[in-house]
Amino acid sequence: MNATALSTNGSLLNRAVLLLNTNYAPLAVCSAKRAICLYYLDKVDVLEFYPEAVHAPSLALSLPSVIRLKNYIRYNSMSVILSRKNIILRDNHTCQYCGTKTGPLTIDHVIPKERGGGDLWDNLVAACPACNRRKGNRTPEEANMPLRKKPVRPNRIHYFQQFVNEHQSKWRPYLFMEPVSL
Repeated sequence: MNATALSTNGSLLNRAVLLLNTNYAPLAVCSAKRAICLYYLDKVDVLEFYPEAVHAPSLALSLPSVIRLKNYIRYNSMSVILSRKNIILRDNHTCQYCGTKTGPLTIDHVIPKERGGGDLWDNLVAACPACNRRKGNRTPEEANMPLRKKPVRPNRIHYFQQFVNEHQSKWRPYLFMEPVSL
């Protein structure tokens, strides 16, 4: 195998794979490498494949896209962990004041902490450094800087839906984005 094939397979092994519980509830997103390991350990069934395949000296394996656990895992939480990364992901890498998508983003408290605003999903938004400085220790109304959208707490389904792009079109029925075809 030449170096180009190895680098291509390396990037293919990092491709995102949707992991479903036995009842088809979305649990996590893992790498294709992890999905292949789970498949060979007989812990999952592969429901959907990417069009690409990975090659080894003795076999070629279609790349999994959606896998389902064979044994049910008790996991009821539909919440997403509050973190800087997840706030920026929820806000689509966009400043919630001016709409810019360029440059680094900061996290702004809609109601400043000094006025009782907490570290909560509905009080934190992504903001460019210029807007964050301009707003300062004021509310959006006081600074005359309305929010582009109201911040809300995402659930895991919304979180997984943000991973869907042209490569993950087969995820759509499992994430309630389109009807399941029988």
